[in-house]
Amino acid sequence: MTAIKHALQRDIFTPNDERLLSIVNVCKAGKKKKNCFLCATVTTERPVQVKVVKVKKSDKGDFYKRQIAWALRDLAVVDAKDAIKENPEFDLHFEKIYKWVASSTAEKNAFISCIWKLNQRYLRKKIDFVNVSSQLLEESVPSGENQSVTGGDEEAVDEYQELNAREEQDIEIMMEGCEYAISNAEAFAERLSRELQVLDGANIQSIMASEKQVNILMKLLDEALKEVDQIEFKLSSYEEMLQSVKEQMDQISESNHLIHLSNTNNVKLLSEIEFLVNHMDLAKGHIKALQEGDLSSSRGIEACTNAADALLQCMNVALRPGHDMLLAVKQQQQRFSDLREHFARRLASHLNNVFVQQGHDQSSTLAQHSVELTLPNHHPFHRDLLRYAKLMEWLKSTDYGKYEGLTKNYMDYLSRLYEREIKDFFEVAKIKMTGTAKESKKFGLHGSSGKLTGSTSSLNKLSVQSSGNRRSQSSSLLDMGNMSASDLDVADRTKFDKIFEQVLSELEPLCLAEQDFISKFFKLQQHQSMPGTVTEADDLDGGTSSRQHNSGTPLPVSSEKDMIRQMMTKIFRCIEPELNNLIALGDKIDSFNSLYMLVKMSHHVWTAQNVDPASFLSTTLGNVLVTVKRNFDKCISNQIRQMEEVKISKKSKVGILPFVAEFEEFAGLAESIFKNAERRGDLDKAYTKLIRGVFVNVEKVANESQKTPRDVVMMENFHHIFATLSRLKISCLEAEKKEAKQKYTDHLQSYVIYSLGQPLEKLNHFFEGVEARVAQGVREEEVSYQLAFNKQELRKVIKEYPGKEVKKGLDNLYKKVDKHLCEEENLLQVVWHSMQDEFIRQYKHFEGLIARCYPGSGVTMEFTIQDILDYCSSIAQSH
Repeated sequence: MTAIKHALQRDIFTPNDERLLSIVNVCKAGKKKKNCFLCATVTTERPVQVKVVKVKKSDKGDFYKRQIAWALRDLAVVDAKDAIKENPEFDLHFEKIYKWVASSTAEKNAFISCIWKLNQRYLRKKIDFVNVSSQLLEESVPSGENQSVTGGDEEAVDEYQELNAREEQDIEIMMEGCEYAISNAEAFAERLSRELQVLDGANIQSIMASEKQVNILMKLLDEALKEVDQIEFKLSSYEEMLQSVKEQMDQISESNHLIHLSNTNNVKLLSEIEFLVNHMDLAKGHIKALQEGDLSSSRGIEACTNAADALLQCMNVALRPGHDMLLAVKQQQQRFSDLREHFARRLASHLNNVFVQQGHDQSSTLAQHSVELTLPNHHPFHRDLLRYAKLMEWLKSTDYGKYEGLTKNYMDYLSRLYEREIKDFFEVAKIKMTGTAKESKKFGLHGSSGKLTGSTSSLNKLSVQSSGNRRSQSSSLLDMGNMSASDLDVADRTKFDKIFEQVLSELEPLCLAEQDFISKFFKLQQHQSMPGTVTEADDLDGGTSSRQHNSGTPLPVSSEKDMIRQMMTKIFRCIEPELNNLIALGDKIDSFNSLYMLVKMSHHVWTAQNVDPASFLSTTLGNVLVTVKRNFDKCISNQIRQMEEVKISKKSKVGILPFVAEFEEFAGLAESIFKNAERRGDLDKAYTKLIRGVFVNVEKVANESQKTPRDVVMMENFHHIFATLSRLKISCLEAEKKEAKQKYTDHLQSYVIYSLGQPLEKLNHFFEGVEARVAQGVREEEVSYQLAFNKQELRKVIKEYPGKEVKKGLDNLYKKVDKHLCEEENLLQVVWHSMQDEFIRQYKHFEGLIARCYPGSGVTMEFTIQDILDYCSSIAQSH
């Protein structure tokens, strides 16, 4: 072990300015690993740092290396495991617990003893030594081995005592005053000894000289003690006198406390009485108003309202603890309850009578509206009832049962009244749409219900046989209701549009006024939620709730907006079916009416949603708008289907197809109807579907045409489509407009080339041969030397086409084209001009070949370009 200490000191600690004081050979408890060494070290420089260092051999085993070091100040506990029996195990508690097993108990004890001494010497914070023998902590480390390694360092640890800073400073000052303090320590020590003896003598003399002063001081202290005894005696007498005064003051204080307590109780009692009198006393005038007040006059209603509010305040007063046990309070509360019940019954009865009376007065005005397309005005009825709004609010908060009964009675009666008014109103609207009451019978308009009760066959009576005009040759786009387009007049559509707009304009303010009245009268706009006993809309439709509730204790249900919407749904339950019936009638009269209805209904839905998206009016109009949109989509689908079913005559020329002309009429009408409309997107989608159907079916008819060439059918119809789209300037059909123009141009060119063909056929064949020789490698100027293509042959062919023959051929071509083209589209001159240009192009081509292949021959055509222009012009004018 000594050799190991020397090696560790030399190789590891000396380079780091450290001294090795103790070492122990250990291994980790519970693990079979190589042994290592725990070393206790101190630094040679100040301030001294004490460490516990773990050292182990390298993997090769030829030298030691420092693995880890802990500062001794971080050591909290040293656990020796057993203070009596020998045990090589011990634990060191740093930031975590390290368990070790020493190679021998002696090494372990020596290491722990060294740690204890270092702790006592250098650390202020003391380490806890657990299960360590007290003898071990007192004895020194055996000096045999340590002396050989450290040269007495362990004894130095026991004897050495470090100087503090002040002691060091004093010694330095003393040594500076003596020149030989360093060179002759013994002389310096003798000097210090002599000076110490002198100081001791001086101290003794000073003590002896102060004895007199001490005696004087002791005498003064004795006198002071006597004075203190006299003061204590006087204080005792004073205390006895004050004790009697204290007793008298206590008696006075207790008497004053009782008086104050009595006064306080009287004040509190008076306050309680005043509180009850001020808050639970109802004026006689209010009581009389509640019992006998006139509920039919404005002054009486105001008095009853004020009395009801005062009664509610008295009943809702927050009583203090104990008030409810007073008999007078109980009697007053019972009196208030009786007054409330009596007034609630009287108010409910009166309002029911008001409902009935106002309803009778309203019914008397129905006759004057039956012949006009207007709805009766309920504003006077609402104005009269709104005088009771505050009383309804009082009834709602005090007796919800009667409030709910009034609500249901109002809905039941008003729903019947509005149903009569609205059905009569729609009956008038249907009669005005069909013209007369007699005509309306054809649509099955019977009674005040206004429903379409007639069969489909009766509606078909409106159908009129198609006339011999152009649009009757195929199924008309307007013939959605089995009616001929020729029988429909713009004035009729305008009349329908005005009637439909008037219907919506009458319904909208009626619903809004009733909703506003319900909100104000039944006080459904002031709170977040509405108390009630039902949660389903069908319970409001006449059903009764199975749950019971007490007066003034309402049960929560849906929000107030839902309550308003449910009341409006019951009151105006006939609006939606009547609107649907009117829409069905308009669609049967003329399928184009769906366009008017879609625009008008969309605008009213948009307006209603801006006011309140969840209102009854917005929801109802939205539902009806779905029906209108469905009819509009069906109209478009039927138009496309009719395009697919169109048949053309095999004996006459096709001309402009009926559905192409009718698309023009549809687009023109739709653009005028949907100008600045909210639902322009629906029309754009319909345009896209229709135009694709038109394109597809034009090509289909062109392919099936036998009398008229395919190019003519395509050219004329796509020219008409292009002209229509250019005139209407429909932005969503710009691509289709370009496509129509391209198709028109392509088929015009194709028809011109096909119809013109080769008017100078033999000359054309001759020059084809010339071009073939040139293509085979013959030079153009040498073509005239070919036997079949010499100048004589060229002149012979040219002589076969004099100007007279050319004009005759062009005249026959003009007649042929005239037979193919229709008069409606007026494309004859356009086609004839294109054929003239094509003929001139061929002529110039022939002249160019003559100039290149027969230079200097003097051979020319027997007619000129000017002749061609004159021929074409004279032919066009003659026809």
